Amino acid sequence: MSVFVSMFLFALIGAITPGPVNIIATGAGVNFGFRRTLPHVLGASLSYSGVVLLAGLGLNSLSLVMPLLNPILQYLAAAYLLYMALRIGAAPVSQTAQLSLAMPPKLLEGVLVQGLNPKAWLVAMSGVSLFVSSQQPAFYYLLVFCLVSFMVCLFGVGAWAALGTLISSFLATPRRMRGFNLLMASLLVLSVCSWFW
Repeated sequence: MSVFVSMFLFALIGAITPGPVNIIATGAGVNFGFRRTLPHVLGASLSYSGVVLLAGLGLNSLSLVMPLLNPILQYLAAAYLLYMALRIGAAPVSQTAQLSLAMPPKLLEGVLVQGLNPKAWLVAMSGVSLFVSSQQPAFYYLLVFCLVSFMVCLFGVGAWAALGTLISSFLATPRRMRGFNLLMASLLVLSVCSWFW
C-alpha cells in the first residue's frame, strides 16, 4: 500500500506544478470558462497516461539506443508550445471577437501539448523507474501507475482550469485580459526556453 501512496503523491506533485499544459489550461479557463476547457484537460490527462505507458514499455531504453530521439522530440515540443504561446498571446479580448474568432483548446491539442511536453516525459520516466521497474509483476504496477497518473492529471490540470475560471471576473476588462494573455504566453515561452538553458 505504501507504494501506491507514494505513487499518488509523486503523480500529484508532477501534475499540480506549473508547466506548459497547466499554463494553457489556466488561460483557457480565463478565456472560455471551465466547461469549455474540459476537452483540453481530458486530452492532456489521456496523453499523460499514454506517456507513462510508453515510458514503462521501454521508451527509456529506446532513447538510450537512439540518442538523437531526445533532441528531435525536444525541438518538436518547443515548436508546438511556441505556437500555442502565440495563440494565447494573440487571443482576442473583446467578448464578441472572442466568440467569433477564438476557440478553446480542443482534446487533440491537449493530447499534443502533453505528448510533446518534456516535463511529462521526464516525470513519467522517473515515476516508472521508481514505482514500476522494481516491482513484481511490473506490468500490473505499470497499469496502476497509468490509472493513478490519469486521475491525478485530470485533477491537477482541472484545478488550473478552475483557477482560470475563478479569476476571469477580475480580468473582465480588455486591458486586464490582454495583460493576462500576454503573461501566460510569456510564461509558456519561458518554460520552453528553460529546456534549452
